[in-house]
Amino acid sequence: MEAIGVAGVHMEDQVVAKRCGHRPNKQIVSTQEMIHRITAAVDARRDPNFFIMARTDALASEGLEAAVERCKQYVEAGADALFVEAVTELSQYEAVAKALPGVPLLANLTEFGKTPLWGLDELAKVNVDIALYPLSAFRAMSKAADIVFETLHKEGSCVPCMETLHTREDTYAVIDYHKHEQMLDKFQSE
Repeated sequence: MEAIGVAGVHMEDQVVAKRCGHRPNKQIVSTQEMIHRITAAVDARRDPNFFIMARTDALASEGLEAAVERCKQYVEAGADALFVEAVTELSQYEAVAKALPGVPLLANLTEFGKTPLWGLDELAKVNVDIALYPLSAFRAMSKAADIVFETLHKEGSCVPCMETLHTREDTYAVIDYHKHEQMLDKFQSE
């Protein structure tokens, strides 16, 4: 990962055929197997700044005490930060932070999941350092696409929903299209 410029990874303690962390029937590997995963990553690390985050899904299946114990062992094995999945109460973050002071803690704030959408101020009070919104933009884009397709189906045109679309210039700015054209012009003139 480092060789291609990746700055860090997060590693999970679910089995290889994993499920969404907010769904039932998750299965996790033994603490020892996860320690082996972390140790392998630490041993392979070339850049001391390469960031290794350990995720645990143990909270839902084994409870808070077991999740905290796993987190302690993951940090001992070399994890730089922690990602406790499917937290349902702020006090759970607080317990992890208290057990491992100074270790960065991530909150996974995926809409419609098990974890309430707490504000950044609330999370900071319980020593959460990183807030992850993994699907917010995707869900917004999907909803916008639904509107466009429903309008096309119903109206036979997307004119009624033009306000939901990027303009051509907006799209060009996002994908840096003018730079692409400049490269084409350069290569086509040679």
